[in-house]
Amino acid sequence: MKKYLIVGLGNIGEKYQNTRHNIGFKILDEVAKEYNVSFETDKLGDVTSFRFKGRTFVLLKPSTFMNLSGKAVKYWMQKEKISVDNLLIVTDDLNIDFGTIRVKAKGSDGGHNGLKDIQEKLTTNKYPRFRFGVGSNYSKGRQVDYVLGEWTSDEESQLIERLPKSVEVITSFGTAGLANTMNNFNGK
Repeated sequence: MKKYLIVGLGNIGEKYQNTRHNIGFKILDEVAKEYNVSFETDKLGDVTSFRFKGRTFVLLKPSTFMNLSGKAVKYWMQKEKISVDNLLIVTDDLNIDFGTIRVKAKGSDGGHNGLKDIQEKLTTNKYPRFRFGVGSNYSKGRQVDYVLGEWTSDEESQLIERLPKSVEVITSFGTAGLANTMNNFNGK
C-alpha cells in the first residue's frame, strides 16, 4: 500500500490559529473534517491518517513552530517509512495571489523559514510542495505582520470555496500523482 506524508505548516497556539501563516494547518483541518478523522498529539506534532483509493495519507501539523518544521518532517518520514517523493508540504506563499494554488516538485525556500528548515534537515530542495497564495497586500517592511495577521472577512468568505479545492489537491497528489496534480490545479 502506498503511503503519503502530508505536512501542513503553521504555528501552534491560539494566537496564530486564524493567521495567514497557518494556512497549512487550516487546509489539513479541512482534510481531516472531509475524511472524518481527528488529530491526536504525538511526538513533534498533531497527527492523523486516513485511507483513500488504496492509499494511506498521514497528516502532520508540526508542534515545533514554523521555523523548526524540518525536525518533525524528518522524524515522521522515518517513522512512517515514507520517501521524499511521497511527501507534500502545504504552506502559505506571499508571492502568489490570494487563493491561488501552486504545486511544485522542488524549488527554493523563497525566503520562507519553514521551508528553509525542511530543506536543511532533508538536505535537499527536491521535495513536493503545495503553496497556497496569501497575496502581498502589505506595505514595505510589514511582511511579518501580514503573514501573522488574521484573515480579512472577505478572505474568510473566499476560503470557504478554496479549502475544498485544497483537499482535492492533496488527494490528487496521492492518487493521480504529482505531474497530473500540477496540470489540474496550478493557477486555479
